[in-house]
Amino acid sequence: MRAMKTSTTTRAARTAVAPTGGAAPAGRAKATLADHVTSVLAQQIRAGEFAPDTRLPSEMELTERFAVSRTVIREAISRLKSEGLVGSRRGSGTVVLGANQATPFRLDLQVEDGRDSIQAVLRVIELRRGVEGEMAALAAQRRTREQEKAIRQALQAIDEAAAAGRDGVQEDFAFHAAISNASHNPLYTSLVQFLSQFLHAAIRVARMNEARSSEFVQQVRAEHAALAQAISDGDAEAARAAALRHMENSAKRIQAADRAFWASEEGQAAARDLAQVRSGG
Repeated sequence: MRAMKTSTTTRAARTAVAPTGGAAPAGRAKATLADHVTSVLAQQIRAGEFAPDTRLPSEMELTERFAVSRTVIREAISRLKSEGLVGSRRGSGTVVLGANQATPFRLDLQVEDGRDSIQAVLRVIELRRGVEGEMAALAAQRRTREQEKAIRQALQAIDEAAAAGRDGVQEDFAFHAAISNASHNPLYTSLVQFLSQFLHAAIRVARMNEARSSEFVQQVRAEHAALAQAISDGDAEAARAAALRHMENSAKRIQAADRAFWASEEGQAAARDLAQVRSGG
């Protein structure tokens, strides 16, 4: 494998991703870091610093080189996959794709401003509905004890994030990602990874809106708990139903968002998040 150049480009990357000035909101900071890491790696791949079929550095190495978390690196890698620049290969990890192998798939959310945000989120939820339902059913049938434990831990992490006053976006996504792993179908995991850039924005909108109502918070907690319990019980039909119910109720909660929410600072930030990923990040 060709070594990653660590001279000016990498040093500049480290400097650029390092936090400066006042603290930014957690969700926005991570999105900004993922954007930068994606841009730097994409430029290096296109410039030939990685030859086709060579393996990218490990997650740990990339986190050290860019001075960011693994979550940021995973999001950046998923974006590179959506651009058709890298792919997963059994036994080799993440490898650079040749020009004839690149088959990028894009989702266009068609978001220009806050007026389009509700429709964009609803479209993502519709897309998730079938995926989450079948994924949950398979997880109920195939999960191991360790994977069941991981789902429970992810559920607890959402509660801890809420108690700490955080938006819980990363934890919410990790919960659904844990279910994808338990499905034992790598295509579901790959799809969830690809959708991560869109799901993070959609989940952020949903959770910010839900946080404005204690009733919504309790509803989401109960829906997640029911989904985790059905998977733990090995009840595929109940798991599918719980996942579909969660998606349907998420859509209803989004539709219940009033103009005041979208006019708020949080609503405007959410609209910008969606607009930023409308063409694949």
